[in-house]
Amino acid sequence: MAPIRRLDITYQTIYSELAQRSLDESFTSDFSAEGRFVAVEVKDKKYWYFDTPKPEGTGQARRYVGPVDDPEITKRVEAFKDIKANLKGRRRLVSLLTREAHLPRPLPMAGQVVEELGKAGFFRLRGVLIGTIAYQCYSAVLGSRLNAVAMQTGDADFAQFHEISVAVGDSLPPILEVLRRVDTTFREIPSQMDSRVSAQFVSRDNFKVEFLTPNRGSDDQAGKPVTMPALGGAAAFPLRFLDYLIHQPIRAVLLHGAGVPVLIPSPERYAIHKLIVGSRRKADRDLVTKSPKDRLQARSIIEAMIANRQHAELASAFMEAWERGDHWRVAIRTSVTTYDEEFQNVFRNELSKGVIELGLDPANYDLASKPIE
Repeated sequence: MAPIRRLDITYQTIYSELAQRSLDESFTSDFSAEGRFVAVEVKDKKYWYFDTPKPEGTGQARRYVGPVDDPEITKRVEAFKDIKANLKGRRRLVSLLTREAHLPRPLPMAGQVVEELGKAGFFRLRGVLIGTIAYQCYSAVLGSRLNAVAMQTGDADFAQFHEISVAVGDSLPPILEVLRRVDTTFREIPSQMDSRVSAQFVSRDNFKVEFLTPNRGSDDQAGKPVTMPALGGAAAFPLRFLDYLIHQPIRAVLLHGAGVPVLIPSPERYAIHKLIVGSRRKADRDLVTKSPKDRLQARSIIEAMIANRQHAELASAFMEAWERGDHWRVAIRTSVTTYDEEFQNVFRNELSKGVIELGLDPANYDLASKPIE
């Protein structure tokens, strides 16, 4: 395999500082000093909410913030009064990372859409940025320069669990209103299954925004938009395998403007998920364009994680997918066989090391094609 180009430790440190500042700033912009945080117990689990006085003086307006057991959120709740945002300094850090370290930044339209949805509360309501824009974040997260060809995109994909959308008791403003803050030409694309709802929005320049949710029911639900109470009137398309991808997302920063704090899938789940969907594209257009891109993204992340000696994390994500059944195993095997023999051998070998590190037998996962050296 080609050697991985590591990001200089100086730039990795700058990214870490930017990530800290960006999340801090998102709190200062989201929450007024006039309000207060309260912990509310729901079904034996505690969640942070933010109360602010209603303008008419009749009680409190309450907004969902996140689970109490999320240490990053709780730390900032406790330090809320002391947070000082430095917008100019963050812009300088983004500039250093994109111009000097040559880390990827999204196209202006993509960055603005993610930023506006973030400001509207999408990530606060536990939504997850997925797709190629999320992939652009992994170079900084992994400290490696990933394949740049696989970063080209003309759309933005967002996902949320339906049960979370129902449970949070909060909602974004109308999605079309949010998108038109970026481009007034955005319009809804009515669903072919139900023209009363939309899960897709498109601008005059054909930049598309799509909302997705996991399909854990029957195949009869495929293609039928699902009403999402937290998404400001938008519906979401149900997709297989998506629950695996967006489970336990990580915090990252999209290098746009002063840095946009986002939630994205963990890199190991993103890579294994791309192996799965890369072998299951059925439409002709997907076979020509998306399937090779899926596998290219998967390979680039896998190689970076191997270089980081993160084989245990990679193996853990692999095993979870492998244990979900025959369809998952066939999809993974099919994708892996499309790579050159050298990559296949390295991938299997590193997965085996990870399985052993986790205290399990790699033979149970049919991983090792040759003994580990």
